[in-house]
Amino acid sequence: MPALRPTLLAALVALPLAAAPATAGFLDTRPFEGNDTGGIIAWSPAVDLVYRDIAAAHCAQYFKAAQITSVHRRYGDYVAFKCHFPRGYDPRRWMIYGPPVRTLY
Repeated sequence: MPALRPTLLAALVALPLAAAPATAGFLDTRPFEGNDTGGIIAWSPAVDLVYRDIAAAHCAQYFKAAQITSVHRRYGDYVAFKCHFPRGYDPRRWMIYGPPVRTLY
């Protein structure tokens, strides 16, 4: 009976690991990746409505404008975009006065 206890303990510890489904790629696949030059967004029907907003918000962190370069509407494919400085960008003027203020009028 004493030899059965370590085996029972090992079975109880291994049970949750054996019962969990396989999740290959769950931790290393992200729905969005990007840097200051652009990025990619994993496509899904939910993202299809907001990928322009996601790209614009990402590029705005670097004071750049977003441009969508490709859209593949299939699972496993991506929406690609690039970030570029807007037309009329003058780094010296922006450094002194800040970025231009856009109004709703």
